[in-house]
Amino acid sequence: MAAKYREAPAEIPGYPTGIPFIVGNEAAERFSFWGMVAILQQYMMTHLSMSEPQAAAYVHFFFSWVFFLPLFGGVLADAFLGKYRTIIFLSIVYCFGHFALAVDETRLGLFIGLTLIAVGAGGVKPCVAAHVGDQFGRSNQHLLPKVFAWFYFSTNFGALFAMFLIPYLLHEVGPWLAFGVPGILMLFSTVVFWLGRHRFVHIPPGGMASVRETFSPEGLRAIRSLTLFYVAVAAFWSLGNQISTTWVAQANRMDLVFLDHEWLPEQVQALGPTLVLVFVPLFGYVIYPLVGLVFPLTALRKISIGLFVAAIAAAIPAVIDTWIQAGEKPNIAWQMLAYVPLTAAEVMVAIPFLEFSYTQAPKRMKSLVMSLYLVAIAAGNLFASAVNFYYDKQREQAGEPAGDPYRVEPAQLARPEYFWFFAGLLLAAAFGFIVIARLYRPRTYVQGTDG
Repeated sequence: MAAKYREAPAEIPGYPTGIPFIVGNEAAERFSFWGMVAILQQYMMTHLSMSEPQAAAYVHFFFSWVFFLPLFGGVLADAFLGKYRTIIFLSIVYCFGHFALAVDETRLGLFIGLTLIAVGAGGVKPCVAAHVGDQFGRSNQHLLPKVFAWFYFSTNFGALFAMFLIPYLLHEVGPWLAFGVPGILMLFSTVVFWLGRHRFVHIPPGGMASVRETFSPEGLRAIRSLTLFYVAVAAFWSLGNQISTTWVAQANRMDLVFLDHEWLPEQVQALGPTLVLVFVPLFGYVIYPLVGLVFPLTALRKISIGLFVAAIAAAIPAVIDTWIQAGEKPNIAWQMLAYVPLTAAEVMVAIPFLEFSYTQAPKRMKSLVMSLYLVAIAAGNLFASAVNFYYDKQREQAGEPAGDPYRVEPAQLARPEYFWFFAGLLLAAAFGFIVIARLYRPRTYVQGTDG
């Protein structure tokens, strides 16, 4: 790494000066990603003539690649390019992906665009969170839980505006603008990150030393121990990303008038990041301190509780589909209710795992270990994709309609057993996680310390 960049965190009591550039970059990148994802399910059904479960299956398959490719991006960053250059180079690929979606409204354009976005995200996703942690040393490492909470806050700040705006652009203007605006935001994200280059700590790539540490007894121990956690957490993400697929499809079958406003089916998912913006400070400054008066809330305990809460969230759409199956048309407020436990679970699972993954990763393995967490998300989405492909096959064999939300009788598409299945899966994962957490012995690694 060039000598003009700092290679170790400064010993200061407060927040590092590069944090605003990382947070701004993350907010714009998340706008671009979730704005594009928000319309994928509906776009595939209404513009590319896919069935409802088929579209959901492909979206989750895309998610699985977005969260699996960071495994390679993490190795690239830790061993060869460093986090900063990996983020910059792969962000450019990311921008070309959005461009392909905007200019080619065919299945080929969809394939090329999503492939480039998945490759770009494979470099960006594991490195940005690790890059945040790298800015902190011995004197301010106590701020890591707060900075990861605000980092997650910024991701949802960007997603919130995207999920309101981009569906409107799809319906009122067309796919070219709905996919083009996220591309512009991704370009803006890249520029913001580049502007902060002299404010960042640039941890040099470890080269073969990084590879040797990965396969050392200590490195293998960290990977083996964390993998057990990630298997359990994958269950959460098999449900968590369904707000952009099966929940959108369910919204098509509901009464969308709420508070004297008729919502677009894709816009309802904006409630998720909206609640995150409320829940991050609420949990951090009110709920966690109050619970801490009774018993200490470690990161692992927060995650355990979150998995149980997620099971409740999965049960609500199951009940809604039961009503739809009877021929009723429930109001969208019932699905909005499900966002409360789901978002609470996300805050209790995702944010603590960012902190936990970073601190439990040996110093030369930060991006790699963060990518393993993302691989768990990939596994959850791959599982959700497989379940939806199974349902699509069952639909074909039964001779049921393809699932056009504007022409098919809603009761024919309801499948409450689908959501009950995920509720049961999350309960099993919660109990399994408790067992693993009780057996785990943590060890903390932070830049600028001896650990």
